[in-house]
Amino acid sequence: MTLKNTILLFTILIALPMVSQDTSPSVSFWNILKSHCGKAYEGSLALPEEDESFGGKKLVMHVRACSENEIKIPFYVGDDKSRTWILTMNDGILSLKHDHRHEDGTEDDINFYGGTASNAGKKEIQFFPADVRTQQLIPDAATNVWWITLDDKTFTYNLKRLGTERIFKVVMDLTKPIAQPEAPWGWID
Repeated sequence: MTLKNTILLFTILIALPMVSQDTSPSVSFWNILKSHCGKAYEGSLALPEEDESFGGKKLVMHVRACSENEIKIPFYVGDDKSRTWILTMNDGILSLKHDHRHEDGTEDDINFYGGTASNAGKKEIQFFPADVRTQQLIPDAATNVWWITLDDKTFTYNLKRLGTERIFKVVMDLTKPIAQPEAPWGWID
C-alpha cells in the first residue's frame, strides 16, 4: 500500500463517524412510541390527586393508528371516548394535537389544540408549548406546555399552565397491555 493510499484510508476512517449521524432524539422517541402501535394500556391519574373529571375513573390509552408521520392515541376516561392525542412528525420535530369529539362523532368546538416542539427534545421526553392556534382558540391556554415521557415501563401525558397552579399528569403502565377497546367517538378506519 502506498503512502498516498494509506493517508486516504486513514482520512476516510477518521471522517466516517462525522459523516454518519446518530438518530435524533425525536426520531428515537417516535420509534419507541410506534413500537406500541396496536396496543392498549391502563393507567392512573397522578395529578391533581382530587379531580372530578378524571379521578376514580378507568383511564386507557390505545396506540391505535401509526403511519410514517402520524400516531393517533385515543384516550378513554371511563365511558368517555371523546379524546384522541395526535402526534405528527415533520422534519424531525414532533407536534401534539388534541382531537375532541361528541358521542355522535362530530367535532367539539374546542378541537385540534396543542403545540409543536421547539427542538428535537430527548428520546425519553418531548415538550409541546402551546401554538398560536391554541392561543386563539383558548386564550387562557396560551401558556400551556404539554409533555410526554416514555420509557420501558411508563408513558406519561402531562400538562402545566405556566403562571397558574394548573397541572395534570396521567401515568400509563406499559408493562401490562390490555384488550383493545372499542373505537373512539367519531373514529373512521
